[in-house]
Amino acid sequence: MKLLENSGIEAINNLLCLETGDSKIIGRIESYSCKMIGTEKQQYKKFSGGRSPSAVEALSPPTNGYGGYAFSTSPYSRSRTLSRSSGSEDESSSGLPVLCDTINRKTLFYLISTLNAAFPDYDFTDAKSSEFTKEPNLQFVTSNVDNLLSVAANALYGKIHEKLWITLNKEINLVDCDIYSYNPDLGSDPFGEEGSLWSFNYFFFNKKLKRIVLFTCRALSPFSQEFYESGYCSNETMEEMDYYD
Repeated sequence: MKLLENSGIEAINNLLCLETGDSKIIGRIESYSCKMIGTEKQQYKKFSGGRSPSAVEALSPPTNGYGGYAFSTSPYSRSRTLSRSSGSEDESSSGLPVLCDTINRKTLFYLISTLNAAFPDYDFTDAKSSEFTKEPNLQFVTSNVDNLLSVAANALYGKIHEKLWITLNKEINLVDCDIYSYNPDLGSDPFGEEGSLWSFNYFFFNKKLKRIVLFTCRALSPFSQEFYESGYCSNETMEEMDYYD
């Protein structure tokens, strides 16, 4: 996966640090080409295990929260809110099979490779398809993102909301995308540290463009060590938005 440079995305990333007093929101958008580079061809061959690239695996069902996690006011904890029925993962309470989305092996490899490129300090090679979800539609995702960021940083997010989605659309053509989210257990989550209030990781995959845009975001409480290590979020950068009008 090759990281694609985009000045518009870089400008938005500079603004995706929103400090609200009781929390700090840190977001990042990155665009990747799905062209395999370096050792990825060998990695894909090992990953596929001789199976067809079109072989499919089951995904987790869509979530009720934001990218897998609901908002929590606790300084220490987050709650996972999967919309899976209680009991067996394969059957509902009525005993009937639960229908779920699937993903082909090649697309799953793209998502895993994107995570490895975006978080080089972690290894997602063994991530399972059940840790990913295919989101119902674009409106569902934009509403989740907008609602969460508006609640957490209403005035600040309002200043960048329109530019954020316009920039994303220019890069990936949102209506042509399949959208996935990464919903790991807390042990596998790069944002699973104490004091992390919530996080989301959305992948916008445009098969025609052979490109994936990753939109990742998290909220930190003052109880999180990274709250202080991530530096100061200067709201003065909001004034720079006039430059991009």
